[in-house]
Amino acid sequence: MTRHYFSYLALGDSYTIGESVPLHEGFPYQVVQLLRKKGLHFHAPEVVAKTGWTSFELADHILHTQLNEQYDFVSLLIGVNNQYRGLSVSDFKEEFDYLLKKAIHFAGNRPERVIVLSIPDWGVTPFAAGKDSKAISEAIDAFNKVCEEATQKLGGTYIDITPQTRLAKNDTSLLASDQLHYSAKSHAVWAEKVAAVIQKTI
Repeated sequence: MTRHYFSYLALGDSYTIGESVPLHEGFPYQVVQLLRKKGLHFHAPEVVAKTGWTSFELADHILHTQLNEQYDFVSLLIGVNNQYRGLSVSDFKEEFDYLLKKAIHFAGNRPERVIVLSIPDWGVTPFAAGKDSKAISEAIDAFNKVCEEATQKLGGTYIDITPQTRLAKNDTSLLASDQLHYSAKSHAVWAEKVAAVIQKTI
């Protein structure tokens, strides 16, 4: 009997890549490592993400890139660069809806196999020193509300990692060396949440 290997597509930006941490310590790779330890057979994750990408840039890339027709699981984490650049929440809503529908399509039209992670709050990081951290947090909450409502409406799973990222205000071990992105320790927390959802779905 042929052993089935599960596939996992991770869509996003710098947080999905694991900017400033080694590749294997980004959360998509940690997810696969956790699931392999549980005896599940997973291919290495396919990561479609780039530092600085907005929802529009991710959508544009997907449109012009040849990906597999179907994956067993898909995660989506996008929006921080929309907020950082001061782009509108209403435009983001349209683009996020498109991305979420694409993610569900990639997951073989099984929305329960699509996992949306909330946007981390970079307003608590040293990088944001001198900026209005309260305004940043409020803006990120507004973008996350869009993500959560769309995910619930279409039947995906929404994981709120934002509170954990805010702990970095008083715990620098949660941050990567660039003092903006998150450390392997943070990625491990996110990975456990994603892996738990995947394990329940298999």
